[in-house]
Amino acid sequence: MVDLKGRRPVPTARLEQMGAAMAHRGPDCRGLWQEPGVGIAFRGLELAAAPEEKGTGTSCRNGPPGASHKRCLSPFPTSDQDVVVALDGTLYDTDGVRSRLESHGHTLHTRSDAELVGKLWQQDAEAMFGAVQGQFALALWDRRRRRLILARDRFGICPLHWVERDGWLLFASEIKGLLASGMVEPRLDVRGLCQVFTFFGLPGPVTCFEGVSALLPGRFLEVNQNGTDEGAAVHEGVYWELDFPDRGSEATGAGEPQLLDQYEDLLLQSVRRRLGAGLPVAAYSSGGLDSSLLLAMANKVQGHSPPTLTFRIEHPTRDESAGAEVLSNHLGHETRVVDLTGSDLVHAFPPLVRAAESPVIDVSAAALFRLAEAAGAAGHKAVITGEGADEWQAGYPWFRIHKRVRRADFLPGARIDRLGFWIYAKLNGSPRFALSTVRRAEAACGGPNAWLLAYNLMSTTQLRFFSRSLCERLAGYLPYDDLDLPRERFRRWHPLSRSLYLGARVHLAGLHLHARGDRSAMHASVEPRYPFLDDSLVAFLAKLDPSYKMRGLEDKYLQRKLCERWLPGELTAGRKRLLHSPLEAFHRAPTPDFVEQLLSDESLRAAGYFDPAAVRRWRSRAGRMRHGFARLFVEMGLVGVISTQLWHHAYLDPTLADLPASPQPA
Repeated sequence: MVDLKGRRPVPTARLEQMGAAMAHRGPDCRGLWQEPGVGIAFRGLELAAAPEEKGTGTSCRNGPPGASHKRCLSPFPTSDQDVVVALDGTLYDTDGVRSRLESHGHTLHTRSDAELVGKLWQQDAEAMFGAVQGQFALALWDRRRRRLILARDRFGICPLHWVERDGWLLFASEIKGLLASGMVEPRLDVRGLCQVFTFFGLPGPVTCFEGVSALLPGRFLEVNQNGTDEGAAVHEGVYWELDFPDRGSEATGAGEPQLLDQYEDLLLQSVRRRLGAGLPVAAYSSGGLDSSLLLAMANKVQGHSPPTLTFRIEHPTRDESAGAEVLSNHLGHETRVVDLTGSDLVHAFPPLVRAAESPVIDVSAAALFRLAEAAGAAGHKAVITGEGADEWQAGYPWFRIHKRVRRADFLPGARIDRLGFWIYAKLNGSPRFALSTVRRAEAACGGPNAWLLAYNLMSTTQLRFFSRSLCERLAGYLPYDDLDLPRERFRRWHPLSRSLYLGARVHLAGLHLHARGDRSAMHASVEPRYPFLDDSLVAFLAKLDPSYKMRGLEDKYLQRKLCERWLPGELTAGRKRLLHSPLEAFHRAPTPDFVEQLLSDESLRAAGYFDPAAVRRWRSRAGRMRHGFARLFVEMGLVGVISTQLWHHAYLDPTLADLPASPQPA
């Protein structure tokens, strides 16, 4: 908390409540620091320290006596210490930063990442972000200048939220921390709900809570407590943005073999950094190219594979763990398989939605939620995962579909892709879907974009399910307008680069790093790590000629070539498929009482978001529909209805249903 009007005493009880609400993010240690006008509460994961590092001023509940912690408030201010830092996450390449600081005369007392940030601030101020690499959310209080800095990593791996109330700026990793202050009344922001039913998630800054903002990746928030009558000034700054070369200026290098060598070296370095950053590391294995490549590299770096987990969802014809078993046999290690039924996924949704603080559309997030519980119960504090590879290398089916459809635009200005989608939507249960909506979305994205097919299809669920009153509240709202897209730069980029940018800005940040990433893992006190989200690696891939990302209809071209060096042919053959079986398992499962209650006419009318007659109609029709995009998005829409009702129950009205107690972790 920081006072925007003066230097009032911090309400300590409220600050402690905010910290307690996020104990799951760091059950091992806690810190509390305050002075007039500002206070910081902190929770951290345990990291045993060398003897000379003991005693950084934090309270550790479960760690060994005298242990210090990389993420705790460290160090506390003394007579010669002007900076207080709280850091959630992990910094990489810290040895180089440490050496540079020591060469400039700084004395470092611990191996703490937080202390590094404090010293960098004293030396470089805002310019320090050029040297701070990793996954993090941080709060820094400069006591001498009375400035607060809040910052988030370049890709949005670690969350950070803020809100202004009663002359205070409140900030927390999770919105639960803000609500626990007692100063923030939870109310729906309809824009957030619209974004979930458009983008499958919340890319920020909009959230589902009115007045609460998510700090965007690569940005910092600065508060100057200047003591004037006007109060403290709040300013948002940008220290990093994803960029691509102008069309025609992309890198081709000396040829494919050289680029493969560079890619291999950068990814190996990234894996090594994430294996050696303080906490014992396990890995998730899906049997796909991304996680399999990382596991093979981790095996080489360590001389053995990290503990590995995967899930298997009960299905009559598909086995989600089959690829992971092939890799286990290839590398000679065992993979723990967490068996899940459709009922397991359904019953994971109440705690998942509460953890995500938003409706969740993607059923696979529930499987990852249960997988994180298994990892946490086994004592793993960090896991490596392959998320992020698809965003930089066109690894989604929408890219192939978009390329095929664009080939039909043989007449200048005909735009068969735009017209064809509109006709498709009309014929598949969305007669009110307007062609002008397609045009507005395309204009907001700077032209044709592969992701627009997915987002337009998801948008049809609003017309199927939203109540008349909700539609009236959203009249004229275009969720793309809240994304602050760089339209001027878009015009200079290759069309594929525009699509890659939108996938990173929206799909990666809003779904994969949110509901499927941080929230699915940190509820179990497990930190997810992403080797494909490495600063150097992303910069290399962004500069590459588009033909190395998608060649013809083959996606992830360069990575597939790299995988041929590392993986057996059984894994490298074939293309990426949409993950249908969790969705099918979810809808095949017996419907529990709490879902029937949430979808009853009474509960739907009480929340007011959805049309009860439409929900009844599509529930009865969905199971009889032919498999395809129409059925897929009806079923995803129904998941969205259920999870929105759960969100309303969790945060606004606990009378919608009688929810069962959450089962214990596997």
